[in-house]
Amino acid sequence: MRYCLALLLLLLCVPFMARATDIPLHAPLQANNVDRVVPTLARQVMADFHDEDKQRHFGTLFRLQMATGDYAQAVQSIHALRALRADDATQPPVFFQYETYALAKIREASTHTTFAHTWRTTFAERFAALDDRTAQQAEFAFGGYLPRMRDDLDKALANIAGKQRLTQAEAIDVIRAWQVHAAYRAFQPLFADALAQDDARRYAIDRSALVRTPDNANLAVLTVRPRVATPLPTLLTFTIYANDDWAWADAKKMAAYGYVGVVAYSRGKGRSTDAIAPYTHDGADAAAVIDWVAQQSWSDGRVGMYGGSYSGFTQWAALKQRPKALKAIATSATVAPGIDVPMEGGVFLNFIYAWPAYTASNRTLNDATYGDTARWAGLDRNLYSSGRAYRELPAIDGSPNPLFSEWLRHPAYDDYWQRLIPQNEAFADIDIPVLATTGYFDGAQIGVLHYFREHLKHHPDADHTLLIGPYQHLSMQTGVPPTVQGYTPDAVARIDLQALRLAWFDHVFKGAPKPALLADRVNWQVMGANTWRHAHTLDAMPTQALKLHLVAGTDDGPPQLAAQSQPHAVVTQRIDFTDRSDAAKPLPEDSVHMQLDPRAGLVFTSAPMTQDTELAGAFQGVLDFSINKHDADIAIGIYELNAQGEYLDLGWWLQRASYNADRRHRQLLNPNVPQQLEVKDTRLLGRKLVAGSRLVVSLGVVKQADLQLNLGSGKEPADESIADAGEPMQIHWYGTSYLEFGVH
Repeated sequence: MRYCLALLLLLLCVPFMARATDIPLHAPLQANNVDRVVPTLARQVMADFHDEDKQRHFGTLFRLQMATGDYAQAVQSIHALRALRADDATQPPVFFQYETYALAKIREASTHTTFAHTWRTTFAERFAALDDRTAQQAEFAFGGYLPRMRDDLDKALANIAGKQRLTQAEAIDVIRAWQVHAAYRAFQPLFADALAQDDARRYAIDRSALVRTPDNANLAVLTVRPRVATPLPTLLTFTIYANDDWAWADAKKMAAYGYVGVVAYSRGKGRSTDAIAPYTHDGADAAAVIDWVAQQSWSDGRVGMYGGSYSGFTQWAALKQRPKALKAIATSATVAPGIDVPMEGGVFLNFIYAWPAYTASNRTLNDATYGDTARWAGLDRNLYSSGRAYRELPAIDGSPNPLFSEWLRHPAYDDYWQRLIPQNEAFADIDIPVLATTGYFDGAQIGVLHYFREHLKHHPDADHTLLIGPYQHLSMQTGVPPTVQGYTPDAVARIDLQALRLAWFDHVFKGAPKPALLADRVNWQVMGANTWRHAHTLDAMPTQALKLHLVAGTDDGPPQLAAQSQPHAVVTQRIDFTDRSDAAKPLPEDSVHMQLDPRAGLVFTSAPMTQDTELAGAFQGVLDFSINKHDADIAIGIYELNAQGEYLDLGWWLQRASYNADRRHRQLLNPNVPQQLEVKDTRLLGRKLVAGSRLVVSLGVVKQADLQLNLGSGKEPADESIADAGEPMQIHWYGTSYLEFGVH
């Protein structure tokens, strides 16, 4: 009763705005005495602390109370804060880690036992009261990097160094940093063992399984399942990224949601002793794991696959084998080898050079080598400035890279690539539900769209759902950050994509309602409009088309995007591949710029929009041109230019001209004669351009240090050196060239 009355009084109190009264320091506040001085400082602050914002009031008050050692009052303040917030009941209680700490401190004082003992007891009791899903989410609050917390405390102390009086805000900053560090310093060493005991109570765990493939390779497999007797559906990720911590977190999350969670590594990874061969065996090996799962007593015979990037590829590779137990896949940021990695549009991407060292040089992952960004950036610059052939990258690096060298022997989309994933009519036989998620800023969007387009082309009624928003490559795995490459996503875009995926699996396997966000086959977030839209096909995303021609500017002005073509107008572009003076010039990292990189090429700008205009869907078009070379790598960038002078990346297209007609066969260009390039299979756009904004298109030839160069000699570009550059490349772009944008 006393507790309820105290809680009611806390909720009814009407605090005042935090005051700026100076607080005297009775002793210097330094790193060597912070544990002794902060409790006194917290008591001084509490004597005059109020905040009119109740949530902010209790959010600060509980920290002050913990700093003074008044743990019972701190718990009441945390409860008051929760009552005000009315958080989602499916989420862990806010500040659960601090409540557990405070209750353990109370028990320590009353029982005169050690904090380690009381914290373990309190943690076990508190976690036992949580269901599996909530417990799985709650554990993350107990993690964190203690050295970073210490750094935060040291920075807070540095900010007040030498001061004898502090403002209330300065004092609270120091107290908060100390309180966080002190709590985690106390309980974090105890957490891993306590969580392991809770996990053992909830789940049956097997970290030692090996699955033998039909060709006698062994695959390392981890399984985590709820301790129930009923056979369950299984959610499997098959990955080359052999990190046991990641695997454990993935499998455990699936088990927390009522599935058997299984993570399997590509052959040669983890406990497998076979040769590592990225891409080569993954389809058949994943199918072998699926067959193994279906035979286990804990399996109900149904398997779903999930994962992003490479683990998205393995799902399509498995589907090529058509294992009977595979009933659904949920892919994200999915690569399509030969389509978007290691080359896109036929152009090799330098970032992929380091990937074999990361994934194929040991049984786990080579983080140290992969993370040596100075080495890889230097390699790009050295290759570019030296003018040596692209195929000589390993020699310049001073280390062999046999997998990369093998890729270079297959510049076309030939049988080497085609054997890895379904082709043509094979998509017609894929009749299981598919969920695909990608982002406007996801480099693998082209791969995701390749699978989607091919599946629907050969199976128009396929149950294949696509979701796209302002996400980058890792967002589907790690969560949507507050900013994405400099862009701030709309509120409706800040969703838990992993939770969405699990809700979709619940729909497929457990008969739950389909997530409302997946209202149709194509679901896209309109950047800048704070809304989602839905359509049944990609073609149905726009309701009309905006056709703009790439024409010369009037009176020698800059090039323009115009409604009318100019058949006799020509814009000329000249590229000197012998000039490598920009080798060290940094490349843009963000998607919001105050000016465009000159390497983007020619810049065509529309007139200001007279009204809000919503771009939707893929763009397409035709480029009419003549060139004095046998080939060229063409890059198109699409941007919004707003009234503040900011350019926002909306999409891009990369294409080797000689593979434009057929990615399987190279067809060289005829120099100095009119010809066409079809702009097709592009990324999706989803952006509201407000009235006054302009649409901007850059049109250029690839000439930068992080991409393969194509000098246009007609030789295989991997073999071209600067000696093959000859005279500068010259392209005449005709005013009949156009791009067509979907408008909703």
